[in-house]
Amino acid sequence: MLKGDDQVVLGLPITAVLAQRLRLPNAEADEFNEMVRIQIEKALPYAPEEVTTDFDLIEQTEQGSVISAVAIHNDKLSEIAAPLISRGIIPTQVTVYGAQRSATHAPNGTALLIYPETESTVCAISEEGKLTFTRSLNGADATQLRRDLPQLALTAELQGIDTNFSNVLLDESLYEWRDTLEDVFGARADFVAVEAPPAATKLNLLPESWKQRRTQLRKQREWRQRLILAGAAYVAAIALLAIYLVVLRVRVRQLDHAIKRDEPKVAFIKQTEARWKELAPAIDPRFYPIEVLLHLFESLPSADVRITKFEQSARQISVDGEANSAALAFQFADKAKKNPGLQAWQFDLPNPPRILQNEHAQFRLEGKPK
Repeated sequence: MLKGDDQVVLGLPITAVLAQRLRLPNAEADEFNEMVRIQIEKALPYAPEEVTTDFDLIEQTEQGSVISAVAIHNDKLSEIAAPLISRGIIPTQVTVYGAQRSATHAPNGTALLIYPETESTVCAISEEGKLTFTRSLNGADATQLRRDLPQLALTAELQGIDTNFSNVLLDESLYEWRDTLEDVFGARADFVAVEAPPAATKLNLLPESWKQRRTQLRKQREWRQRLILAGAAYVAAIALLAIYLVVLRVRVRQLDHAIKRDEPKVAFIKQTEARWKELAPAIDPRFYPIEVLLHLFESLPSADVRITKFEQSARQISVDGEANSAALAFQFADKAKKNPGLQAWQFDLPNPPRILQNEHAQFRLEGKPK
């Protein structure tokens, strides 16, 4: 039911961890953490690099601090978590199930909690919801419990734990032990059920290597998700391109059909336009020969320039003339180009004026419709 990106909290059984109640002098935060680590390592039969430890503060006064410290051997932790790790599921927190039950049912005061766990029965003592003392009773029954509980309470008192429990909690599956607990402690036990979910605890025995591996797996999932999104975007782009090409092809066919349908109309319009262009000289005053000739005479710079020949067709005007000098011929051509009445024509001197023996200049001015 679990997936790699699920937030999994692994609760360890009491038999897998070492739980201790320690009283230490007060110190600065960094020094206090180091002091706790050293004290825990002293009580362990393993090298420091082979275990993972953590602690939770129970009480802090001027006389010192009381903490709940837990430790687990890394090989044992790997064995327990193997079904998860083999599937790439790294827990976000590794804690102790007994600590979870204590925080859930006895967050305040000193409490005795008895419940079944794996193949044994667990007796756990908590202070202010923090696990401080644990024992496993293998194959216990009511008679064995009556003999073991006083010894368990004495051992706890030797560690500085007040055994005048404010709460005695019994798992509902062990209801037949209720009378025995009442005879031993003089207090009636309360039944507790399985937590769903249990309360959160500060204890976290997650090894550093697991944290790094979890970070790597998270990054891999993020990259996988990005690749999936990129692939989906690429496929979507290809699909959109295919749709666009189909639409474009349909549109081209529609345009071809429209062109073919309107081709007779276009041909008629072109013929009409050509006919109007042919008729333009006859119906447009700007092309009337008398109007053109009048404006040409208006463009003469002086009487020293004379028009000797004038010819006009639908597509061209030809003006021959003679001027007393070549400069006057050029002035005439320039004024004809600038004449407002001749703006429908484009005039030019195709050849330079020819100089006669009397130093007069013969010229030809040609004009074409714009």
